[in-house]
Amino acid sequence: MRILVTGASGFIGYHVSRRLLDRGDTVVGLDNMNDYYDVSLKEARLAQIASHERFEFHHLDLVDRSGMETLFAQGFDGVVHLAAQAGVRYSLENPRAYIDSNIVGFLNILEGCRHHTIPHLVYASSSSVYGANREIPFSVEHNVDNPVSLYAATKKSNELMAHAYSHLYRIPSTGLRFFTVYGPWGRPDMAIFLFTKAIVEGRPIDVFNYGKMRRDFTYIDDIAEGVIRVLDRPPTDENPGTPPYRVYNIGNHQPVELGRMIEIIETGLGKKAEKRMLPMQPGDVLETYADIEALRRDTGFQPQTPIEDGINHFIAWYRDFYGV
Repeated sequence: MRILVTGASGFIGYHVSRRLLDRGDTVVGLDNMNDYYDVSLKEARLAQIASHERFEFHHLDLVDRSGMETLFAQGFDGVVHLAAQAGVRYSLENPRAYIDSNIVGFLNILEGCRHHTIPHLVYASSSSVYGANREIPFSVEHNVDNPVSLYAATKKSNELMAHAYSHLYRIPSTGLRFFTVYGPWGRPDMAIFLFTKAIVEGRPIDVFNYGKMRRDFTYIDDIAEGVIRVLDRPPTDENPGTPPYRVYNIGNHQPVELGRMIEIIETGLGKKAEKRMLPMQPGDVLETYADIEALRRDTGFQPQTPIEDGINHFIAWYRDFYGV
């Protein structure tokens, strides 16, 4: 197949692109290479796949309407839309970046799918949409009308926009609510990366809510496997009254307390962390925990990587990549 992957030099986009290439697909990658975090890491990811004969890269921003129209005119067998302005805390500092990328940019994706009859759009949502939800584990059947950050609000908006386009234009679309993804080539703004870097450099780490938060940490290989399984199973358009639209949680289904995650990093590095215990940050939630039964039922998805193994894989990559 010929697949468009947006955010191809990003963390998840890079791994998904590699998996698609490994199985024989052609990948057209898009990324604007913005400086939200270290661009050299994005360039290094891209360098791993740029020379592949079935990979084509476009340095393009989602908000470039004419550029996106030209790109979609190529025609694709599927779109995996992973590009977005990420980060909960950054949305407090630069809200307009989220509207531009996550709302206007997503509209350009939907319009491309509409006008060029894309067989399946798979797009990134987020566990952040659950916001103030207190029902555990988080189920796609739960109400998600109480976001606690603008980032979460834009991801919920994506789900609503996709539903409208699926209803109006019969575009098969599947949203994936990602739960705290980590692993080799990960994002430097995520906790496991931040903590590892600080401990290695002998700097203190900020432990919010005094380490009592819990996260459903999900290893990147499991995430990439889930994305591919979903891509290969577009929602059907059998019932005219029901749009070909789905939303799934994709997580490890095993939340881990922040303090335990830090202990695993300390063990892997052979070095203790200096901790600054701090209260809850605005926009954060106490716990994330994915109910993945629907994804398991429909695709056979089953996460395979315990957090102890996943963190050790990340540390090994970190040492190698940064020459530690």
